[in-house]
Amino acid sequence: MKTLSLLLAAVFAGASVTACDRMGDRWATTENTNVKIDWDKVNEAYKSAEGPEDFERKVNEIYEGDEVISVAVEDKDAKSQTVTGFFDKNGSGSVDEQEKIFTITRNITGEGTGDYQVNGYGQYYGYYHSPVMSIASGMLLGSMLSRSFAPGYAPIYTRPYVTSVARTSSLRTSRSSYRAANPSRFTRTKSSASGRSYNRVGSGRSFGRSGGTRFGARGRVRTAAPRRLDA
Repeated sequence: MKTLSLLLAAVFAGASVTACDRMGDRWATTENTNVKIDWDKVNEAYKSAEGPEDFERKVNEIYEGDEVISVAVEDKDAKSQTVTGFFDKNGSGSVDEQEKIFTITRNITGEGTGDYQVNGYGQYYGYYHSPVMSIASGMLLGSMLSRSFAPGYAPIYTRPYVTSVARTSSLRTSRSSYRAANPSRFTRTKSSASGRSYNRVGSGRSFGRSGGTRFGARGRVRTAAPRRLDA
């Protein structure tokens, strides 16, 4: 009898360790999941932006992480423009390759026509590459794009616009106000300082609940007591 008790104790101990290991794996996997970006909304933000300041405000309202996304805008010439979103981790006010989140490349392809494409960068966002999207002078566009179709347009950002450190602080404040005014959009239960977002996994109690009905009193199937039938 004693031997049987020891054997059962060892089996249950092994099962508990396995369950804990699995929960630990789930926690680690979840904790290493970076904040997602709604790329459709980024595309729309670019199309409707009135300028770099408006675009960076919109992008930071879309992004649900803790960092502020800085923006760099550069006109290569009268026909092409590159917009870069990045985390200015070192506060240099310039784009370092490892800080890139995305780039938007805009080209004027003809009279009143053009296109742009969005590409993600880095370990977490490098998977995203949008199709080449057409734009035209008759479309509803913000002035950041529409003015590029104006007759005699000359590039504005030959000296790149880059989000300043002071502007970063302002963006953080305005984003906090935006989130407070739209609580239903932000459902994260926990966030890390790296901008990663993750939810807590179920506790051991909920784990037990899922399997606890198989054993003991909860697992028994209740049947109705026999009734005597009178003739």
